[in-house]
Amino acid sequence: MSSQYHSKSDSNSVASPTPYTYENEVYQAGLKGQKPSLTFNCLEWEKLAKDKLSAEAYGYVWGSAGIRDTDDNNKKAFKKWGIVPSRLVESGLPDLKTSLFGETYDYPIALAPVGVQRIFHLDGETATAKAAQQEHVTYILSTASASSIEDVAEANGNGCRWFQLYWPLNENNDITVSLLSRAKSAGYKVLVVTLDTYILGWRPSDLDNGYSPFLRPDNIGVEMGFSDPVYRRKFQEKHGKAIEEDIGTAAAEWAHTIFPGISHGWEDIKFLQDHWDGPIVLKGIQTVADAEKAVEYGVQGIVVSNHGGRQQDGGIASLDVLPEIADAVGDKLEIIFDSGVRCGADIVKALALGAKMVLIGRPYVYGLALQGEAGVRHVLKSLLGDLDLNLHLSGISSVSPRHLNRSVLRRTDS
Repeated sequence: MSSQYHSKSDSNSVASPTPYTYENEVYQAGLKGQKPSLTFNCLEWEKLAKDKLSAEAYGYVWGSAGIRDTDDNNKKAFKKWGIVPSRLVESGLPDLKTSLFGETYDYPIALAPVGVQRIFHLDGETATAKAAQQEHVTYILSTASASSIEDVAEANGNGCRWFQLYWPLNENNDITVSLLSRAKSAGYKVLVVTLDTYILGWRPSDLDNGYSPFLRPDNIGVEMGFSDPVYRRKFQEKHGKAIEEDIGTAAAEWAHTIFPGISHGWEDIKFLQDHWDGPIVLKGIQTVADAEKAVEYGVQGIVVSNHGGRQQDGGIASLDVLPEIADAVGDKLEIIFDSGVRCGADIVKALALGAKMVLIGRPYVYGLALQGEAGVRHVLKSLLGDLDLNLHLSGISSVSPRHLNRSVLRRTDS
């Protein structure tokens, strides 16, 4: 029997209320003259965050590669599809549970791996991890975290968490093994390997500010290395001093370790399989050919993603390739979607086009910037409430492919 994360049957957790009830809470508070402290307009979160953040921090999260064509294409792709509602459907509120890797998750969304979160709020990843646990949403920790694997796990408590790997080269396999071992020991269940970021993309917003969070003499973006015993030992052996005695050099060398400038090959996946005993997911797949390679090399899942347009400009929208990838390999591994998601309707469309889970990225970072843990919770509750009612008012009774599939969508751009 498969286990469940954050379900009513889990004695370590209390299931969250039906997501749409968040609006009831707001309306009831309104009767007492209380208005929400954060807008529910998801398109406004970015603007509000810009007003609060430094130019460097905002430029980093908002920034995309080149002239932002890939980022723009991601968002435009959702407008090519419209949801077709059914009427007189006798069912209650939709079942939002989804199953991946033999496990049942309460919701078909997860928090995408985003690094350097302490540049957006002092509590950084620990605040986000707490919010994810409170709202029963899976949290994916980035290798570029400003907090350690262990500290984030402690903040996440009995929540569901996955670990994202920026993959060092084979000459640093001992560091890779150390990271995987630490993540497994700290309760991270799934390994997400990002394939499209072996070097950082050409991002004008960062270049204009002369800003890279990974090269500064602090632990933001490099704490994963600073807290790693193997990296600490190797740095000591190379330089004859501890990381704390030369933080600038240590930061730069760790950044080069996780962004080495050269991609791995498909044959290297076996090394990860030998050192990780849970599901492995490859993030950054954009073609049927690569999806079929993922099947061939025996991984359990893929994330159809172009890194939210942050890495390569002039690229096709991830949503545009999702259906063909789902048709090719959807019965052979789990498909997760990422890139351009901003609202509940976007989540509906990505699920209908073949994803089993959808990653939320920039929106929750804006929530973090605005109100820390409370801001992330607001974003999650808003997106889930929007998803809940969007499905219900469309006569779609669950996120299962039996009910939510391409039959509920129509192309609107032809």
